[in-house]
Amino acid sequence: MFSITVYSFFLAGVIGDRLTVLQAPHYVTFREGQWPISGEKVPDLVALTMGFSVEEDLGWPGLQVGPLFQRPRATALVVVRGVDSLEFPQSAVSYPLENSVPFTLDSVSNTVHTLFVDDTPVVLQLAPSEERLYMVGKANAVFEDLPVTLQQIKGRLSQEGSVINSLPLNSLSRNNEVDLLFLSEVQVLHDIAALLLRHRHLAKDHSPDLYSLEFAGLEEISRQYGVESQQFQDAAKILTKALQKFAEDVSSIYSSNAVVEVVTVKSFETSLIRKSRSILQSRQSADQDNKFNLAYKYNFEYAVVFNIVLWLMIGLALAVIVIAYNLWNMDPGYDSIIYRMTNQKIRLD
Repeated sequence: MFSITVYSFFLAGVIGDRLTVLQAPHYVTFREGQWPISGEKVPDLVALTMGFSVEEDLGWPGLQVGPLFQRPRATALVVVRGVDSLEFPQSAVSYPLENSVPFTLDSVSNTVHTLFVDDTPVVLQLAPSEERLYMVGKANAVFEDLPVTLQQIKGRLSQEGSVINSLPLNSLSRNNEVDLLFLSEVQVLHDIAALLLRHRHLAKDHSPDLYSLEFAGLEEISRQYGVESQQFQDAAKILTKALQKFAEDVSSIYSSNAVVEVVTVKSFETSLIRKSRSILQSRQSADQDNKFNLAYKYNFEYAVVFNIVLWLMIGLALAVIVIAYNLWNMDPGYDSIIYRMTNQKIRLD
């Protein structure tokens, strides 16, 4: 009974949503262990691995404190929806993911763009299933031809050099729209790595780069065929190999100074899931999220910046008034020797 209990606890720690680190520099140390991390804390983890500060202490023992003056040149986070775990090599460090709520790396992107605005870092956030694309800095020029919509990627799959001609499709079909959505995401991984290989100069600047990708093709396949289907098994194997190849390419491009992480989520919490439109769904009218015309939320630093500007302006205004008053009522007889030397008596003496 004791061994069965221990084995059940072990399975509870292994089965479930996972955060897997495929590549990391030698100065970014992830400890091996089954320490769970909350989904809402993943952006803070990404920020800490990039050497940025966070509002609250993470309090997670999986990441060790690294050197102060070394930071990765790039961080890539891939979110895979529809599966709780993928069969990555044993060398990859993996942790349980609890409280799987939707998250974005907008805060990390804003930090990168604010601190390195003069260096124009590469910031790419992409979700092909939702036709969502966000680029900042040099990414606007490098990834301007990257296909993001389903129609664009369908055309890319039919071109020469597409992954559809080199992948072992097995049970997957080239004519099924659900299968094409999944293959399009694999094509996006291939195209991003190919563009980075073509623009290796991006890895030589001093600003860190950020890549955030979210894939839902595997989730659509599980809905269409089922988790136990051969199509789902073949798609999971294809995606696993594609992610490993992508991680190796990114690490090679950035000279082993890149962190590549994969988050596998069976399903997000429905109560907190963000509203989005899938390519496979029919077009709907724009949502009415702001029907009450509410103001946008202020930044958490708004009060600090407001007080600094307010009291600085008040201090400068008072200083100008005092200086102007004293200059207006200045008595030359009590001023410096320049005024006193104008006296003829002092000159004669």
